Amino acid sequence: IRLTSQDTYDVGSLIIIDALHIPYGCSVWPSFWTLGAGKEWPLAGEIDHMGNNQVALHSTPGCFQAQGVIQSGHTIEGDCSTDRGCIVGEAKPNSFGSGFAQAGGGVFALQMDVAGIFTWFFSRPDIPDDIKNANSSGPVDTSKWGTPSSTYPATACNITQFFGPQQLILLTTLCGVWAGEPGNYAQTCQGNCVADNIIGPGSPKYDNAFWEIRYIRTYLVDNQVQAPPAASSASDLPSSTSTATTPPSSTAQGSGSSSPDTSSTGNVRPSSWAMSRSVPRIEFLMTVVGVSALMLL
Repeated sequence: IRLTSQDTYDVGSLIIIDALHIPYGCSVWPSFWTLGAGKEWPLAGEIDHMGNNQVALHSTPGCFQAQGVIQSGHTIEGDCSTDRGCIVGEAKPNSFGSGFAQAGGGVFALQMDVAGIFTWFFSRPDIPDDIKNANSSGPVDTSKWGTPSSTYPATACNITQFFGPQQLILLTTLCGVWAGEPGNYAQTCQGNCVADNIIGPGSPKYDNAFWEIRYIRTYLVDNQVQAPPAASSASDLPSSTSTATTPPSSTAQGSGSSSPDTSSTGNVRPSSWAMSRSVPRIEFLMTVVGVSALMLL
């Protein structure tokens, strides 16, 4: 199954997904990611926000993850133009598979800003109060969320150059280039990915291959937050009073600048975000139907 948003989300967006259950099982590869719209891949970038228990950015040559960043995950690859992208492995427990479901699910957050791209994962007991209590008018504050799972500061990747407006994609793949790769498959399953799973009855093999999602919400940066003093180049974490920027139009393309655009935020992240709207259920366009089910509560 593949669901693609018809709208796009540009730099200056914060995207949060709250799920109770993510597909899992032999041959099952779930992911929630964004894809740059209107250009041949990867000219407008790709952000693999949730999948394989990893985060990855895909770009044309010139975008890297800076060295020595502050994050809870571990860097696997630093060059975003490689086939597999620049990868950070998630270190927190219960972020995928049966453990995720047994813990009551959790929240994944993706921040796209001129100062960088940042992601968080929170298991159900650890979800910040401003996310749990969010409403249509109240902001959320990423500076209170602690260390990100992954950190890609603009000091090594000009975000507005390499990442254009993004479409949101929910995808469940069976086997494929990751779950079906023999080395990956053999880590948790036996036999042949296709012959022993896809061929034949779907149950009980795919009884857990479904999404159960409480919501997907998108936020825009709050341009009412006052700018702080200039940030130190050594800091990639948000201050308690970070500046904020007015997001570009959802149809605008990234700039052609060759240097990182940090004119509004220095090296810190905007910390206050005003909620724009939840992604309406009808906004997602089902493009491929598979054996998995999707539940929007």
